[in-house]
Amino acid sequence: MHKVNVDELFQGKQSKYALVVGVSKRARQITQTFEEEGTVTEDKPVLLAIDEIKNHKISIYEPDEDEL
Repeated sequence: MHKVNVDELFQGKQSKYALVVGVSKRARQITQTFEEEGTVTEDKPVLLAIDEIKNHKISIYEPDEDEL
């Protein structure tokens, strides 16, 4: 079982909504890449996306309130 510490992921983020959207977008990209390459894996794309964010391999862009 893969345990995720949400507080650790949320560190430095403005909103949990942005975190959820970022994880879901990255998971869709991973899924698409696997389909295009024909890769078969038991790893879940959502868990791979969470690991990438946790390990700072990717970052989530959050616009400033002035930009909204």
